[in-house]
Amino acid sequence: MSRKPIIAGNWKMNLVKSEAKDLYEGIKNFVKDYTAVELPTVVIAPVFTSLSVVESIPCSCGCGGNKISIAAQNCHWESSGAYTGEISVEMAKDAGCDYIIIGHSERRQYFSETDEMINKKAKAILAGGLIPIICCGESLEQREAGETDSWIAGQIRAALSGISSEDVAKSVIAYEPIWAIGTGKSCDADEANRVIKMIRSVVSEIAGSSAADSIRILYGGSVKPSTIEEQMSKSDIDGALIGGASLKADSFNDIIAKTMKVAVASV
Repeated sequence: MSRKPIIAGNWKMNLVKSEAKDLYEGIKNFVKDYTAVELPTVVIAPVFTSLSVVESIPCSCGCGGNKISIAAQNCHWESSGAYTGEISVEMAKDAGCDYIIIGHSERRQYFSETDEMINKKAKAILAGGLIPIICCGESLEQREAGETDSWIAGQIRAALSGISSEDVAKSVIAYEPIWAIGTGKSCDADEANRVIKMIRSVVSEIAGSSAADSIRILYGGSVKPSTIEEQMSKSDIDGALIGGASLKADSFNDIIAKTMKVAVASV
């Protein structure tokens, strides 16, 4: 596996600070037994009020806590101003974040976020030295109408517009078919891999083959321990963005362990 896998947990609007602390401790106690080389890149995305809580908990294994990276679930593209309820990239960075999730279908659906807004956020995140996790995905209606590829390709082109090849290579994309998010339905692993391979070809058109080979593209949508091994065995799936299964340490740790198992088997 040439690209280091990412296993990212999107906690969404769940867990108060004490609960977030307990969940983080459960994940931390699992990853401490492995080296950073053995592990996939492990990312957790708590709510904003818990970012400083998990960031402040030191890892007991002496690694400085760097076995677990932290993501914000959203940001604004401006550095400051009259944007009530928003946080800037600098604020996320100050809270200990390495990544910021943008373009999630829930943000697009419930808060009317557009491709243009997501592009502005991606540029701001990269300019601030953090890594965007750019979500894309189609609805059930679009899939049934045969519009999956054209719709997602359009989302990717819009999100990466005006971004240098070097910055594209640093970024992360998460393919999350909307019809599989929180529904218990998981996209067939072969089909998920086909779509992700298509996304990689679009990235190649935009930013060149080197960026396309480097960028990590995740699958998201009802990912769980029973599905991760098959997903991770595919050629172009570089990890997972996980919702419900990331809210319990046992299931999230099991996904990490099975990802490592596939990585070892592929060497």
